[in-house]
Amino acid sequence: MRVFPDTNVLASAFGTRGLCADVLRLILAEHELLTAEVVVGELRDVLARKFGVPSATIREIEAFLGGYHVEPSPRDALNLKLRDRNDVLVVTSAVNANSEILITGDRELLQLRPKPATLQIVDPRAFWNLAAAKRKPET
Repeated sequence: MRVFPDTNVLASAFGTRGLCADVLRLILAEHELLTAEVVVGELRDVLARKFGVPSATIREIEAFLGGYHVEPSPRDALNLKLRDRNDVLVVTSAVNANSEILITGDRELLQLRPKPATLQIVDPRAFWNLAAAKRKPET
């Protein structure tokens, strides 16, 4: 699957241990990781401000993500009813990157209606369960 983790998922994956770190490892092992310039920019800020990650480590994370698809900032954003303009850019970037799944902890994104028809928006636990169900052999 083509999987696009939101900033909050990546920040948790790189800044802490737990489900989001496991989800990122799963994406890297079994799926195609997609991200965007808008996400990398937000991630840089969140890792420094909220997690106190050193600048050198943030540069390493950016270089690592640069080894995968990084969708350019969209020129034209989708017409979505979201309060945060960056959230509109994140969803637009996920759609433009032909993502199948956007993983986020953002409640407003999870409840987005209508959402782009080509994009499934799930939280980290739902993605974990979805990926596990796809791995189970049919009986």
